[in-house]
Amino acid sequence: VQLQASGGGLVQAGGPLRLSCAASGRTSSMYRVGWFRQAPGKQREFVARIWWSSGSPYYADSVKDRFTISRDNAKNTVYLQMDSLKPEDTAVYYCAVAQRYEEYGYWGQGTQVTVSS
Repeated sequence: VQLQASGGGLVQAGGPLRLSCAASGRTSSMYRVGWFRQAPGKQREFVARIWWSSGSPYYADSVKDRFTISRDNAKNTVYLQMDSLKPEDTAVYYCAVAQRYEEYGYWGQGTQVTVSS
């Protein structure tokens, strides 16, 4: 599975941004798709994930009620709608895919999100 993340940019605090993660290749093997982020000097952290078949979402507490993960099966694309952005959301955001019974093994290249105060 190949992943292409896009949609990052510079936004003011309180503003929205939508990230996209387009998958290609063996998309039939996708079981769950997740978004992670890594800020400078910090470890990568989990943001949200969605079950590919059912669309059931799950969020980290830090983004719950502000971020929304969704998917378009026809386009093999997962979205991360980010609202009410805060400066602490600044990071490189990565999407990743896990196959059934496995950890996340396929990663996109990352897209930079910068939130100015």
